[in-house]
Amino acid sequence: MTRETVTMASGLNVIALVSGGKDSFFSLLHCRANGHHVVALANLHPAVLSPKAPGSSSAVATIAIPAPASSAASAAVSAPVQASGVAIGPSFQLPQPRATAGAHGQAKDENQGVWFQTSAPESRRPSGAIGNEVVGREDEDEQDLNSFMYQTVGHQVIPLYADATGIPLYRRAITGSAAHHGKDYSHQVHSPVASENCAGRAEGSGPGGRRKESEEAAASENTQEGGDTDETESMIPLLRAIKAAHPETNAICAGAILSTYQRTRVESVATRLGLVPLAYLWKFPILPAPKLPLSSNPAAPSGAQLLDDMAAVGLEARLIKVASGGLDDSFLWTNIASVSGRDKVMKAMRRFGIAETGAVIGEGGEFETLVLDGPPSLFRKRIIVEEEERQLVREGGGSSWLSFCGARLEAKEKAVEDQTNGVRIPDLLDARFIGVLDTLRATEEDLIIEASPSGEKSPSQQGRVENDILRLGHPQENANAKLQQWCFTGDAVGRCVSIEAETTSVIAQIRQRLQLAKLPPSAIISTTILLRRMADFPITNTIYGSLFDAPNPPSRVTVSCGSLLSQGNSKNIAVYLTVHTALPASQRQGLHVQSRSYWAPANIGPYSQAITIPVASLASSPEAANREGDGGPKLVSIAGQIPLVPATMTLPEGGLELQLTLSLQHLWRIGLEMGVQWWSSAVAYFPGRASDDDDESLKRKAILAAKSWEEGHVWGIRGDGESDDEDEEGPDLWDRNFNPEFMSVGTQSEAALLPDWGVVVGGDSKKSKGSVPPVFIAEVAELPRAAGVEWHVHTGFANAAAASVTVWYQRADQEVYQTLLKSGSGVSFVQTIVAETLSPSSRETARKAASAFDRLDSLASASITRLSEGGTAERKAAIAARYIDASVYSAPGTDDGESRGAQGVGPVVPCASLWDGKGRRLASVTVYQSVFEGGVEDVDET
Repeated sequence: MTRETVTMASGLNVIALVSGGKDSFFSLLHCRANGHHVVALANLHPAVLSPKAPGSSSAVATIAIPAPASSAASAAVSAPVQASGVAIGPSFQLPQPRATAGAHGQAKDENQGVWFQTSAPESRRPSGAIGNEVVGREDEDEQDLNSFMYQTVGHQVIPLYADATGIPLYRRAITGSAAHHGKDYSHQVHSPVASENCAGRAEGSGPGGRRKESEEAAASENTQEGGDTDETESMIPLLRAIKAAHPETNAICAGAILSTYQRTRVESVATRLGLVPLAYLWKFPILPAPKLPLSSNPAAPSGAQLLDDMAAVGLEARLIKVASGGLDDSFLWTNIASVSGRDKVMKAMRRFGIAETGAVIGEGGEFETLVLDGPPSLFRKRIIVEEEERQLVREGGGSSWLSFCGARLEAKEKAVEDQTNGVRIPDLLDARFIGVLDTLRATEEDLIIEASPSGEKSPSQQGRVENDILRLGHPQENANAKLQQWCFTGDAVGRCVSIEAETTSVIAQIRQRLQLAKLPPSAIISTTILLRRMADFPITNTIYGSLFDAPNPPSRVTVSCGSLLSQGNSKNIAVYLTVHTALPASQRQGLHVQSRSYWAPANIGPYSQAITIPVASLASSPEAANREGDGGPKLVSIAGQIPLVPATMTLPEGGLELQLTLSLQHLWRIGLEMGVQWWSSAVAYFPGRASDDDDESLKRKAILAAKSWEEGHVWGIRGDGESDDEDEEGPDLWDRNFNPEFMSVGTQSEAALLPDWGVVVGGDSKKSKGSVPPVFIAEVAELPRAAGVEWHVHTGFANAAAASVTVWYQRADQEVYQTLLKSGSGVSFVQTIVAETLSPSSRETARKAASAFDRLDSLASASITRLSEGGTAERKAAIAARYIDASVYSAPGTDDGESRGAQGVGPVVPCASLWDGKGRRLASVTVYQSVFEGGVEDVDET
């Protein structure tokens, strides 16, 4: 199948963070390939590069190194600007300064108080045009900062990039240190810098509003000179200076691939400055590779493809630092962006068993690189560093690096402008989801024929037989449960208020509830927001975001329910929260990617892609809650996924089949990143129909959604992509250990599996039958961004042991599904679903009483009771979510006008229509959650 077409969004004006390494420049090339314009280069260097003249200010200056005035890039940037402490502009047109001599060829402008780069001292200048060389400082401290954030080795060569690329370069000294060592970063705890423009991001809707002018004034550049400031904050004054010189800038790119540490820090800075973060290399090694890779080694780690792609565009990236047991100083100056250089490094790493995906591209600090050349459309000149200008520095502990005392530029033949630079953009879909899409593109008739006949179990409903009971101990009392559902609605009954006022009221209620419970906002694990009008989302999003100032806000699902939300009053918003009442901060893990990439959509609002909590943390006693530490199974809450093309954040060109497939792939990629092995169940939301009479269109969508869900689970089982057998094309164990052709293949950890049938009791037999978790289809009024579908999984199970998940199904007047997850700590999590078919009797029941759900709740309680030790301790089931069909929800209720579902039934999602995967209309679907404590044993009652 050919790659799906993706329409590029309008281009952004990008500041490219460059360290000199391969990843930052390759990310820059991907920015250009995606239609963006790189306005400026930005670099942070060791403080030694900004010497202080006697009597000079202690403030750190931003140094601007302009591109030559004759370059095409110079014409595209804004006019030069002079600012206090900053030298900015493409042609360096400063007012005639009275320069005084500085150290080693640097000049001080007495009018501006600025240090700026000049050509090298004549006594040390090699032959060549003035301005085309840099010379190292004789008194330079030969020490690499070894920063986790910034590459500093090779900093002497960085000034040449302005002339080499024709793009102006801005530099500033690094101040502070790594004050915050966690992978997630919060500037509000570790930096005095005030947030700016949080509400006015280019892509919309970050939390909070603009700071007061006095707060912004306090966040001046000089606040960055404090001793305890995190080094991340060094980017703030540098980027502000560039924005002042180039007001059109609205984005920033960085070369993060697998480093959450680096990505989250760039995102923190970008969002505060109103810049769209771009990280096109994020998770690049797991993205679809070309069908005919350049690599001659079919078993090379996936990261090697990234190196092949760099080589294909002509990037020259030399190793200038090695810090790995497999690499010594003999590898320095190897061109890693070449087949021979890559194979040499991989072979050496293989001998030490470290040639994993991340290691082969240097993501674990194994090596660092310096880019000397690239495609002619970017590099008009190449950088030359003669052997005598390279000095070896042995740092100790197996670390060696090169320092440079000189470098020069060499002109290249003029190239034809090519914005794409020959950069390969990964295919939109993985092989698994190409298979899903191909299946969905079968005819509608075929899909309906494949659906199970009425009264017959579908493949997704196969489960543990009814008489085989699992005893889980004792269920917790709902009042004492640590995992709770909090429900909040607007207070606009009987009066007309704005959505802003109503949302503010809801958030105030949440703050008050948290305060009474003595809980921080991080206690919120996931959020469901129901709106009457999706047009209200930007306002609601901003106010909701004010709740959170720490990294990794809750995951979130947002839909519009239209007039069904109000039910006879003027309510415009409902917010449902899943709250953990006793979760240590260290046990709450999250994934919040705010950068555009090819991997999955950026979460541009105050919500994370996923949040995980340990199952053991739900235990009633603190000892049991901490028994397994990080080693036990986890529950994963994942944000709703809509079919945005990750690189452009726009909807794809194509029909519903592509939208279903792409959004499902987003769900899978996030799940795999969080280690999910099994989904408990899912709902696919669809926007409302043009006509209420058009049931056939929703029936078809329901069948398509269920088919895509099933195909996502069983792909490969039928021989259509994956295989359980050993890969016949890859090397066997003997080859890996003894055949020189394959000795560059490292010992890699097993790939994550989703689904992982090994964690399911009887997984092999269920796998052969195509058994998958249940899925339901809900029609609502609108979805975010006018998407055609939004996927929402109720819970993901991660880090589960073999045969620790049990699935069970019962069919009667209502269908009951149960999914059980056991942990080694004696705590078990149970999800129960009761689905009620829509029929005249269900409508009649709705007319009789508002408490018509009592019988469904009793059925769920009975299903939970049968799992308890002794089978007699009945417990009322806790409702996690209740989806109700409009024909039931809006039916005339009791004499006082209450309608079914309006009172006392937990977090309700009113739906225009509700369906199962066979295209049958449902009256309701209720999701219950329970926690058991105690022993676990199987009891066969047959």
